Amino acid sequence: MKNLVLLGGGYGNMRVMQRLLPDGLPDEYTITLIDRAPFHGLKTEFYALAAGTESDKDVRVDFPKDSRLNFAYGEVTAIDLDKQIVTMGETHVDYDELIIGLGCEDKYHNVPGAEEYTHSIQSIMQARDTYSAIADLPSGSTVGIVGAGLSGIELASELRESRMDLNICLFDRGERILPAFPEKLSNYVQKWFDQHNVDVIPHSNVVKVEPGKLYNNDETYAVDLCVWTAGIQPVEIVRNLPVEFGAGSRVRLNQYHQIPTHQNVYVVGDCALLPYAPSAQLAEVQAEQIVDVLKTKWNGEDLPETMPELKVQGFLGSLGEKEGFAFLMDRTVTGRLARLMKSGVLWLYKYHNG
Repeated sequence: MKNLVLLGGGYGNMRVMQRLLPDGLPDEYTITLIDRAPFHGLKTEFYALAAGTESDKDVRVDFPKDSRLNFAYGEVTAIDLDKQIVTMGETHVDYDELIIGLGCEDKYHNVPGAEEYTHSIQSIMQARDTYSAIADLPSGSTVGIVGAGLSGIELASELRESRMDLNICLFDRGERILPAFPEKLSNYVQKWFDQHNVDVIPHSNVVKVEPGKLYNNDETYAVDLCVWTAGIQPVEIVRNLPVEFGAGSRVRLNQYHQIPTHQNVYVVGDCALLPYAPSAQLAEVQAEQIVDVLKTKWNGEDLPETMPELKVQGFLGSLGEKEGFAFLMDRTVTGRLARLMKSGVLWLYKYHNG
């Protein structure tokens, strides 16, 4: 039997399994999924777990069940592209084709103390730890959130509704929130924060973090807890692969999403160098193309000279339980409708993958 190995049970490889099981996999193939956890974590919702508005069971779904799907749970410690072996401690898994979807981790930009003294929401375990730390804070404590991208915005707004007794400071590097998108959207989010007493600090440049202190430009802020949402990078084991990298230490691929020097190895999601910022939606779109490439090869057919352009529809964000914002097909949507749209997308995802 031949073995298609999937590293990581994130959004990309979930879509791969959805497309190949139950009837898209050749008879001579099995799939082996390697992941640290025995479930798929809904990473786009980890902010709610950290804020205490969603429970653990609400931000995960089970992996598919199929007789040709095998599981290996643990931490990947080595990937040998030449020998076609994935190692997890003392366990070795051979592959014929490999899809690397190990995701990302926080990027600390060499800021002293950032890794040691801040909390994270990058994994479900880290989000749990962040929730526990926030839950232990007494009334009147100050939480600093470094980074006002989508994760920072959603965490700040959710935490405001969960803990009205806390002071929340959101450190934003730009002149305005979400500067790459229309000003109407930025103004809406800023107004929500103003109305809900979240202190947004623009032009931020955090240069050092110490226990209880955050140094921003020339000012020192007293914080009882700090959460880092100021950038991501591929996980270390991917950054150490003997391959070519592009911006953000992401793996440079050919048009078929393969590592050019090892064309039986694909990279999906946050680790891949793609024309858009990493997102769950982009990982799923890319996974669709990877499955098309695999099926074409398995059928003994020639691959097309070019692949279709990757297209994403936009993004959805929440501002607490009742409000949200979206940028879809070059249009801005705000308020209750945007929040309902995000809730609907999440419900559909759970329905199709639960």
